[in-house]
Amino acid sequence: MNRSGHESADFFYGREVEHTPMHGQATLFVVGYQQQEAIEDALAQSTSETRHIFFGANDSYQPTTPAEHTAWENVIATFLTRGYWCSLDIPFKHVAEFHEGGLCEYDRFIPIIKVPIPHIRLWNYNTCVKIDDNDFASTNPGVWVHALHSLQARANFTDWSQYDKDQVIS
Repeated sequence: MNRSGHESADFFYGREVEHTPMHGQATLFVVGYQQQEAIEDALAQSTSETRHIFFGANDSYQPTTPAEHTAWENVIATFLTRGYWCSLDIPFKHVAEFHEGGLCEYDRFIPIIKVPIPHIRLWNYNTCVKIDDNDFASTNPGVWVHALHSLQARANFTDWSQYDKDQVIS
């Protein structure tokens, strides 16, 4: 993701602006895979009220091997077991492989499945989003269809300008 002022940032601090269960909370945003010690140092530079860590910020969750995926999971699990809330921004292409690990077993883990829909305002009022399965009756009990229009409720919307309030740590 191309964000002005964040080109070389590994960490930044701010409030969660997306409408997740941690909306409005003090948050440490982690860009790319970072070692546990580096995250601990960044937490020390944020504020004592920080109880939420957002992993994969700026579209940076891109593991290319099972070992890389496991490394991400292990570092996130470390902070979950310490009582932090942890979010992970998961690109749709990684959804199928994601459930090999156990992060979804943690009550304070917030998986955010990223599904890009470019030019959303150009789709007509009848457009639907279908949550399907890998194949017929493969892993889900059925399918869910939502009107795209209803998914765009104002209460769930975050304007791009809200992302400009972060403070780069390193």
